[in-house]
Amino acid sequence: MGGPPVVVAEVSANHLGSLGRALALIYAVAESGATHIKFQTYTADTMTIDFDGPGFLIDADHELWGGRSLYSLYQEAHTPWEWHAELFAESRRLGLVPFSSPFDTSAVDFLERLDPELYKVASMEIGDLPLIRRIARTGRPMVISTGAATLNEVDDAVSAAQEGGCDDITLLLCTSSYPAKAVDVHLARMSSLRERYGLPVGLSDHTTGNVVSIVATALGAVMLERHVTISRAEGGPDSAFSLEPEELRRLVVDVAESHAAVGTSDWLEIDSEGTARQLKRSLYITADCAAGEILNSSNVRSIRPSGGLSPKYYDQIQGRRLKAATPQGTPLALEMLEPE
Repeated sequence: MGGPPVVVAEVSANHLGSLGRALALIYAVAESGATHIKFQTYTADTMTIDFDGPGFLIDADHELWGGRSLYSLYQEAHTPWEWHAELFAESRRLGLVPFSSPFDTSAVDFLERLDPELYKVASMEIGDLPLIRRIARTGRPMVISTGAATLNEVDDAVSAAQEGGCDDITLLLCTSSYPAKAVDVHLARMSSLRERYGLPVGLSDHTTGNVVSIVATALGAVMLERHVTISRAEGGPDSAFSLEPEELRRLVVDVAESHAAVGTSDWLEIDSEGTARQLKRSLYITADCAAGEILNSSNVRSIRPSGGLSPKYYDQIQGRRLKAATPQGTPLALEMLEPE
């Protein structure tokens, strides 16, 4: 069995437009025990156009971004490309694995200069097969998020990645609502993805606690992605569903414990149960007995601790005679009995 899932801390827009804050997030992630840190590589102009017409405004009743234009949201949320080199270098200096989600092919070309260890395809880009093929041609591992996707779209994305030459693909179950409700996650779909594609599966978790990620770990997730922020109170487009540093640290600990708890399906003897095994019931002589005395309920009982004959033999030894005088507190053994 492999180790616990890789924990990916997603910075996204939580730098709030400050390089210093982005660096502070890197330091916090490194201290949390998470091993990977992810950024997003786009500009408002590579993501959309500056237009407020139908379809370009987020629904007014959206919990976080209601009424905003796509362009203004992405303009606020993007990570400036001129920061990337420093962010990647500092992440690596601290022992983290930095990578990014490119949102168009120009972002892939840019990121290639930074020699990323892997790439992430964001959920809303799962249908952009030219982008997926471009990422695949880099020869680097690819993580594909499946939020709001149909299985046909996942089929096409996986095929495009494989046809492009990528043979190291991880799928992330994702619910693209922000924040997501636990009831909408449907973790059982992880096994469906695993069986359908024969690929490792993880979770991009947008819920507000750690429970869903912990359960996903028990269900075999190989990767967990969580947004991270210095403080939700400071706001930002992603703050409502982001973990603070102490919560991320707790997640790393909890998923490691969850993974360890799953263990093996083999029925084996657990070392820590040694004391319990010593306290299991067995048959003991409970009164001083003379040689030849007949065993019955008055002088032999099933009691704690272990050490004597198994209680399953209790009925069979009734009426048998002892070979020798036997004091109270002696564990009963078959060799102590006269032949039948």
